[in-house]
Parts: sequence; structure tokens; C-alpha cells
Amino acid sequence: MRGRGWWGRCALVLVACLGGVGCESSRDRGGSLATGGDTVSPGEPGSPVPSDGTPPAPPPDDPRPPASPDAGSPAPDAGPLPPKPTVCAPTGEGPHWLQEGEPVTVTFRCGTGYTAPGLRFSVSPLPAGASLDEASGTFRWTPGKAQADVWLLTVTEHSTGETGVVKVGVADNWLAPGNVREVNPLTYTEEYGLPVFHLSFEGTLTAGGYRPVQLVYRGHRYTAEAKYRGATSSIFPKRNYTFKFDKEDPFNEPELAGGFSGRRNLVLITSFNDNSYLRPRLAFDLWNRMSPEHVQVKTYSAVLYVNGRFWGLFTVADHVDEHLMERHGLSDDGDLFKAVEADANFSRLDKNGAPKQPLELGFEKKEGTPKDGWVGAYDTLNALTAFIADSDRETFRTQWGSRLNTRDYEDWWIFNTAILGTDSGGKNAYHYYDPVTRAPWRFIPWDLDASFGQDWDTRRLGPTVLLDFSGVNRLFARMLEEPSISGPLRERYRSMLRGPLAKEEVLKLLDGYVREIHPVALRDEARWLQQYRTFERWSDRTDFTTHEQEVEYLRRWVDERWNLLERQLP
Repeated sequence: MRGRGWWGRCALVLVACLGGVGCESSRDRGGSLATGGDTVSPGEPGSPVPSDGTPPAPPPDDPRPPASPDAGSPAPDAGPLPPKPTVCAPTGEGPHWLQEGEPVTVTFRCGTGYTAPGLRFSVSPLPAGASLDEASGTFRWTPGKAQADVWLLTVTEHSTGETGVVKVGVADNWLAPGNVREVNPLTYTEEYGLPVFHLSFEGTLTAGGYRPVQLVYRGHRYTAEAKYRGATSSIFPKRNYTFKFDKEDPFNEPELAGGFSGRRNLVLITSFNDNSYLRPRLAFDLWNRMSPEHVQVKTYSAVLYVNGRFWGLFTVADHVDEHLMERHGLSDDGDLFKAVEADANFSRLDKNGAPKQPLELGFEKKEGTPKDGWVGAYDTLNALTAFIADSDRETFRTQWGSRLNTRDYEDWWIFNTAILGTDSGGKNAYHYYDPVTRAPWRFIPWDLDASFGQDWDTRRLGPTVLLDFSGVNRLFARMLEEPSISGPLRERYRSMLRGPLAKEEVLKLLDGYVREIHPVALRDEARWLQQYRTFERWSDRTDFTTHEQEVEYLRRWVDERWNLLERQLP
């Protein structure tokens, strides 16, 4: 039996813990939650167990208390003591973002609020030209040339021995005289909080075919292929890109856009013709919010460097292809068509009113067999066009739900009329069909920079313009002509305006994007403003805006547009 001394020691320990003296915290020194013992791998015991399965004998001066009568064996060893509590948790807040040549001052302190005489801070690495007052924890630095990078500074408080990490991001000041273009792609992973793509290649890229490139993203080097994309944008000085990744090393962005991983193909959408830098991203996000059943095109904002040179702000987007269809539970062998011209209007007449020859005029086949150019490649699409163009009213009414995914195509009309997508009411759209399952056709939007108050050539479009796009899309005309379709369609429109498309939600998205991109948008504006305003397609405009003015224009446009839609639908 244990004596009185043993029980007395237990009582003292209990009192000490209840009084907060010497009790261990449930967090380790780094501030993370602890388990009460050392971390062990699955299946690894928390303390050594003798090979014969019996507990180790207690030392003579530490006799054990008697076991409980119903205990079949003595209690196991409790294992190592938990880590000591966090006292200081050094921090300097942040992250801190600036350009080369700009000063930054950071005060290191204890994140727990702990103060005591003799606190002393050090930092590693201490960048060249930086200074630190260890007693006050004041860090001062004006980064110079060739110091652009994402600096992860380890801060140590010496009386406690605790450490923390402070992020200081220094952007390449490419406008500074004598600027040294020496960013390290492996460590220059962010710019003002936005991820950075580092693209490098020899020679030139073309729109005709993929070329081998090196692409570094978040410290990972991809061996990839790239090409320019786009028709109108083919003459832009800042162009769109498509990237193709190896099957064994697909692109990964695990956090942004709700997870953007395992991508075999990727698109970077230029902002050259949209100095808000927001329209495509806002439009795609609204489409995604309308229904979880939509084929979702995810997007986020990022920075591009080309051969070490700042190339500006882009919208990263899913590539519409067989891989995207497969991720949405559709066959990767299905037919995927893109409407590339205004003749892709689901009519037997072209955009000028002349008979089409062939019927698929205005479309390109992107996926599926027979491939584009082969006999029968457009048979499924032509059958759909014939149904829309030729069916009588009763046939269209009774069969349209079995031929088309009605939610997709109704939402296309709602979506496009709301954002006033003047270049996406017929063309700039994808249509998918699986000839094996013969499931209804699916719709996916694309090319949405002509929206929210500007046309394809950046010219202004007022918020009170109410277009129903029936003149450029025979499918829309048929839908609106049929009361059993158009009635519920407009009821859904009103429901959307009270729900996922509510004005407050749209403006909230818009404001969130602005907070993300604002510093980089100003850098992009400085890089491309002169070429933007003198570009031949719109150089005669007299109402150019700065980025900040364009954001305000966009915000006002949404406010006025949505006020109108709440009173009157197209």
C-alpha cells in the first residue's frame, strides 16, 4: 500500500493545477492544439511496452496505489507529459505587401499579449539593408533592387525561446529606374496575396498549336504546353493563354475557387479589354451560383510573369473540354460543340437571313467522334438545330424537355439577359451531348467580357437596355413564344433575383474581388494603360476610365440594372 506521503503529494498537485500553478496548456509552443502527449503515428504506442506484455516494475521509492477491484490489470503508463504552454507566440501581424523601394516597419510582439521586462526579439533571415531593434522588436526595411520575393521571416523571442513566422511580400518594381528583373520563380509565389504564374519559353507562342513551356506555380515546376487562344483577342498585345499539363503531373490549386486541382488544361483570360478586371470572374461565379447542377466553370485571379517580366493580372478559368465534362459526371466521349460565330443561332438562316449551308455554320466541334472534318461529325448538332428550327409548336412544347436540359437553357436566358451579355446570347457558348446515353443537351457559357455595361469593343451599354436575344437565338425565340415555358421561366427569374442573383449578393461578390485584386490591378494598369487607350478597336472613345473609375461604373451599373429587373423583366 502507498503511504500518507504519496497521497499528500497527489493532493498538492491537484491543488496546484486547480490554482493554475504549473499546469500544462492543451496547445503546444507553436500555438497548435496538442493531444496531451507526443504525436505518434497510427499503430505506434504512446509509451514503450515490454515484449512480454507486462507493465514495467515501478521503482522502489514510487510504490503504486492499489488497483481498483474490478480492474483486470494495472493502468497503463500515462506517457510523456504534454508540451509546455505557449507564453509569447511571437508575431508581427501581416502579411505585409510592398514594392521594392517602399519602406516597411513591423513591430514584433507576443501574440498572446504577454509582456515582461527583458523580452528580446531576433529575426532570421535578416534581409540585406534591414534593421531590427531587439528590445522594442522594431523591424525596418526598404527593399532595394533584386530583393523582390516572398520573405518568410522567423521571429524568435529569446526569453521564452518561442518562434513565429511573419510574411513580407516584396513585389518587383518593374517601373523603377535600373530595375533588376531577377525574381526567383520558386519562391516568388505571390504578389499582394495573389498567386503568381511564371511562364518561360524559347521563341514565340502561336495560336496554331501548342509549344513546350516551363510553368512554375506555388513553387512547383510544371513541364507543360501552351498556346494563345481567342479570335478577337488575337491582336491584343496582352493575350489569352491555354495550358496543357501532363497526365502524371496535373495542375493543382487546392484552395482558391473552392479547389482547383487535378486540371489537365487551364485558361488564362486576358483583362486587356476589361479594365475593371472583374467581368468574366463575376459572370462565371453568378452562373455557378444559379444552380449546383450547372456545369461549373471555376475562376480566380492571378498574376502572370512571362520570361521574368511582369505581364499583369489575369482570370484563371477552367478549360471547357472532355475533362471538365467528366468531372461533372458526364462522359468524356460525348460531343462538345462551341458556337464561335453569330451564325450559330439554331436557325436554318444565317445571321444575315440567308439559308445556311451547311446547317452547322457558326459552330466548331471540340470533342467527340466523328471528329471535326469527318463525315457525320455534326449529325447530333444538326438534329438539334432542325428540331428547334422546324418543329411545330406542339412538338416543341412536348419534346423540348427531353431534348434539352431545361434548367441549363432557361438559366442561360436568365443569366445572359441579366448581365446584358451582348456577345454571348447565341455565340460564345458550348453545347454538350452524349450520343450513347442520349441524355438532354447541356449548356456551358463562355467569353463573358462583353457584359455588365460594356460591349465586346469596350464601348458603354446602359443599364436600362432590355434585350431578350430572341433575334440572335432561335431557341430563345421558341422558348419565349410558348406560354407554358415562358411563364415559369420568368417566375424563376424573379426567384433568382431574390436568391443567388440578389443585388446585395452580386455587389458583395464584386466588393470582395476588389479587395483581392486592387493593388495588382493598379500595377497592371500602369503596365498596359497606354496600349489600352490607343488600341485601334476603341481608340476613338472619349469616355475612358481608370481602373478605380471602372469599378465604380460597374458597381453603379449593377445597382441600376438590378433595380430595373426587379420592376421589369425582358
